[in-house]
Order: sequence, then structure tokens, then C-alpha cells
Amino acid sequence: MYDMNVVLFYGATFGIVAMTILYTFIRYVYSKEWIYLIYSIMQIFSLLFIVAYSQLFFQNLFIEDVSITFASLFAFAFAIGFYQGEFIPKIENQKELFIYTVILIALLLTAFYHYMLFEYLPYTVIYFVLFVSVAFNFKQEIKPTLIYVLGWSLFCLFLYFTDFKQSYVQEGFLDIVLVAFAIEAVLFTLSIAYTYRALHFENQQYQARLVHQTRLAQSGQMIGNITHQWRQPLNNISYILINLKKAFSQNRLTQAYWEKKVQQVQDQLNFMSTTIDDFNAFYTPNKEKESFFVHTVIQQALRIVDSEFKQKGIETQISVQNTSIKIVGASNELAQVLVILLSNAKDALMDVEHPKVVIRLKSSPSEVFIEVEDNGSGIKQFDKIFQPYFSTKEEGLGIGLSMVKTIVEESFQGKVNASNSAQGALFCLKFEKAI
Repeated sequence: MYDMNVVLFYGATFGIVAMTILYTFIRYVYSKEWIYLIYSIMQIFSLLFIVAYSQLFFQNLFIEDVSITFASLFAFAFAIGFYQGEFIPKIENQKELFIYTVILIALLLTAFYHYMLFEYLPYTVIYFVLFVSVAFNFKQEIKPTLIYVLGWSLFCLFLYFTDFKQSYVQEGFLDIVLVAFAIEAVLFTLSIAYTYRALHFENQQYQARLVHQTRLAQSGQMIGNITHQWRQPLNNISYILINLKKAFSQNRLTQAYWEKKVQQVQDQLNFMSTTIDDFNAFYTPNKEKESFFVHTVIQQALRIVDSEFKQKGIETQISVQNTSIKIVGASNELAQVLVILLSNAKDALMDVEHPKVVIRLKSSPSEVFIEVEDNGSGIKQFDKIFQPYFSTKEEGLGIGLSMVKTIVEESFQGKVNASNSAQGALFCLKFEKAI
């Protein structure tokens, strides 16, 4: 019979290592980064080693040797993959050569003490390689690696100054290598958590840059749209003024005629003001989520591209199931999505004899669907159209449809789907319906 404390101690160690294996494997499945798979395999061999080492189930020195050998190999592979910075520092003079030589000797001594303390080579290998990464690249920002190395170093210093290992052995506790497994799991989890947070922040910055690039790419086009939108009302106002001047010079300017012409000018100015409001709403950053009518945003997007569509002779058709359909989010972001899809449709209809774009708005009890369909040549590369910087146009930046996917999925938690219909290309946006 085994001592219950021994069984509990080993059981806790088995559980910690098993959870680490599961955690890193799940991260590999979602991220497809091979270093997580390598670490997971390394920990599998570590678990096999500690099971054989415990002698709770069997006693086999060959399994211990094989396990620690493969665990060390995979530990080295992981450490190289997780390594940050240059492997060999740039040495410009003898002084730097001396400094780096001293640092390397100190690292070797530290790693040797780490091994003598815990007597488990795989973790010492990771500690040494990552310590080299920190020491040789101290001017760079390598916080995930620094967290791991600093944690182990502080723990080793604590054990050194307190002479913890000798006291640990004298008290008759189990091998201190079991403590190493727990410390490794904690430090690795902290490092990965920081890495994930840093990647998340970097992704947010990337998305912000992508939004900015999209708006810059569209700004010239939008200015052209404003020019076209305003040309006709300005011409109309000019003709109204000519008519007023003529009526005045011929003494035919009556009160009724004056009021009629003033109202016509006011109508033209209202149209120009609405145009500016639409463009202002489109370009003003607004992340505040609110419930809004989808039909209103569709009309706004159509007004923004109206002049270009008229110039190209593109017919637009709207099918709305219910004008009271609402979703929750930033309305200007949905307008941006629709403008991108409408602009792409316009480009796809360049050589079509009777170009046409159809927008459909419909809903179910819980979801809202917006469809944008054109009668162009359709989509040829479904697997790449939503990738950043992929474009089928020679002058295209390839950020439009990528931006559509990002906004729909991240800002609205919705879905976007592209397909070819009997008419041409069909984009379907799906959102959660507002209550």
C-alpha cells in the first residue's frame, strides 16, 4: 500500500501536467501554431516520465530514459520556436565581446544550477534557451519570454538563499522535481496569456489601420461623389437665379412667383444638406452601439453612391419586407459595409449591357438578412475574396471585402456569405434582430 500523501502529491502533479497538455493542444487547434503542439508533445513525454518515475503503476527505467530523452528534444524545439530576437548578438568591439562572454558563462552556470536543483533536463533546456533570448536581446520588448525566465530565476534564487532543497529532502518530502512541474505550468500559462493579450492588442491595432486605409481608399471616390451630387442642384439654383433676375428686369416678379422660386432653392439646399449629412455620418467614427432602422441605413448608402450609379447607368432595386426592421450596432459601420458592397458591384458591372443591383431586406423572428446582388460575371475565387490585400482589380487595394467581414463579424457578431446566383454575385449579411 502507498502512503496517501504520496498518492495525492503525484495525483496533483499528474493533473497539472495533463491540464497543461490539454490547454496547449487546444491552443494549437485554434491558432495552428506549431510551438503549442511541440510543447504539448513535450509534456506528454514528461507525464510518461513522471508516471514511470513514481512507480505507482509500474517500474521501468527504459521508459524513464526514453521519455526524458524525447521530452528534452521537444523542449529544445519549443524553446527555439518561442525564442524572441537574434540568436547571435551583433558584436562591434572587444568590450561587447567580453560582456557577452561573461553573460553566456553566467547563463551556463545558472542553467547548471537549475538542473542540479530540479534534475529534470527538459525544463532546464527551455529555461536556458529563453534566458539566452532575454540576455542577448535585452533592448527589445520580449515580455512573454521575460515573464517565463524571470519567474524561474526568482524561484531559483529563493531556493538558493533559503537552502530549500536540503530542508525539503531532510523533512522526507517527495522529490522536488514535482514542484518543478507545477512551477513550469504556472509560468508557461502566464507567458501564453500575456502573448495572447499582446496579439489581441496587435490585432485591434491592425483592424484600426485597416479601417483607416479603407476610408482613405474611399475618400477620393467619395469626394467625387459629392461633386456629382452637388453639380445638379447648383445648376438648378443657377437657373432659378437667372429666372428671378429676368422676371425682375421685366417687372414680372410677383409675390407668388418669388415664393415659388425661394421654395425651389430651399429644396435644392435641403438636398445638398442631406448629402453632406450622409457623408458626415459615413466618415464620423462612431463605435457606440444603438438600435437603428436598417432600411434608413440602406437608403443612406444608396444616396452616397447614387451619382456614380447614375453616371454608369446602373439600375437599383430595393425589396424591403418591413421598414421597421432593426439591428443593434453602429449605423455608420453598416453604411460602410453597404457602400463597399455597392462599390464592388459597380466595378463588376463595368462591361454589362444592362447593369442592375438588387438589395433585399428581410427578417425572421430572430435574425435580419441583407442581400446585395448584381448581374455581373460572378465571383471566381471564393477562398480568397475576404483575405486582406487580395484584389481581382489591378488598381485595387484588396481591403474592402476584408473590411466587410471584419465589421460584420466583430462589430455586429453577424455573418457574411458570398455566392454566385443565377444573376451574378450575391452577398448575404446576417445579423441578430433587435428586440
